[in-house]
Amino acid sequence: MSSKVVFKTYQQDQLSLLPPSYDDLVPKNHPVRIVNTIIEHIDISALEKSYKGGGTSSYHPRMLLKVVIYAYLRNIYSSRKIEQA
Repeated sequence: MSSKVVFKTYQQDQLSLLPPSYDDLVPKNHPVRIVNTIIEHIDISALEKSYKGGGTSSYHPRMLLKVVIYAYLRNIYSSRKIEQA
């Protein structure tokens, strides 16, 4: 029996109290926008298939991949340092 894989939802354009949008925080020419565009357009179905179902929902692999790739671009390789950045 296979359990269904459930990811935590995330919306990078989600509105919050302050600032009105995360899009307002990031300059138009910031490298994080390039990472976002590339990761949004690549096929990560093989990565998604590696997740096992059951248990609590996981963070979406696309979001985590964006975080890791951007951290690597900034020469941050330690997960503890990524958390602090």
